[in-house]
Amino acid sequence: MAIRVHLEEVLRERGMTSKELCAKVGITEANLSILRSGKAINRICYYLGCDVGDILKFDGILEEDEE
Repeated sequence: MAIRVHLEEVLRERGMTSKELCAKVGITEANLSILRSGKAINRICYYLGCDVGDILKFDGILEEDEE
């Protein structure tokens, strides 16, 4: 697979479980599992002929902070 997801390492570094992350983000563990595997993002990038950075960017702001 062309895309490697390092979520497990980042969670470990921050002392957080995937279940805790799901609760904070508001997604199901099943959806996090799909993201964690990288398969969905890999397929999206493959069929769009793009890189992950072309479709994902982070501005450092939560939606709640913008209000």
